Amino acid sequence: MNPAVEAFAFFLGFLAWLMVGVALPNRYWRVSTVDGNVITTSTIYENLWMSCATDSTGVHNCRDFPSLLALNGYIQASRALMIAAIVFGTFGLVATLAGMQCSKIGGENYVLKGRIAAIGGAFFLFQGLCTMIAISWYAANITQEFFNQLYVGTKYEIGEGLYIGWASATLAICGGSCLMCACRLKTESEKVPYPYQPGTRGYVLSTVATSQTAPSNYGRNAYV
Repeated sequence: MNPAVEAFAFFLGFLAWLMVGVALPNRYWRVSTVDGNVITTSTIYENLWMSCATDSTGVHNCRDFPSLLALNGYIQASRALMIAAIVFGTFGLVATLAGMQCSKIGGENYVLKGRIAAIGGAFFLFQGLCTMIAISWYAANITQEFFNQLYVGTKYEIGEGLYIGWASATLAICGGSCLMCACRLKTESEKVPYPYQPGTRGYVLSTVATSQTAPSNYGRNAYV
């Protein structure tokens, strides 16, 4: 595998992992809309953990959700998926770093290191899929409530936290795909013989055979 591709995929995975860590605590997953409101005295914004409000004077007031079981099912599922994405990303970083050719971990067994790097790419793919599902599911509920004419509650719009999550998922999927596609076994023409395999084996055998048949050139009187 090309070391440049490995380094590029590792950079994408690391950047995606950082962006997941930024998107998860971001408070602006959804923001109350001003569509149809002439006068707005406060703005409400929420994420997976808390709900905040700010008034016209700029005073912020946040409160955590009081009960986990009282939350909607998609919020609970999004929490689990985002936490799983961080865990998968951590495993992906460790496996990719161990499988890179420029690292000394694992010695010089590049076949094994390539398989470890491919496992890291699979973890990055899982991270991207978990993030994409959580973010898209959350955004789908926002748009469903926004366009529902019979919904009487507070309507929200998509916040910046979701856009960060979408970018993170895209980077993780791209990095994992690069590792999965590029980490492959070498072909027969690209294989290099192991150091312990002698390259002059035929010459050694022919020398032994010659030394065994050499005394037949002499008669018995030659030793007298």
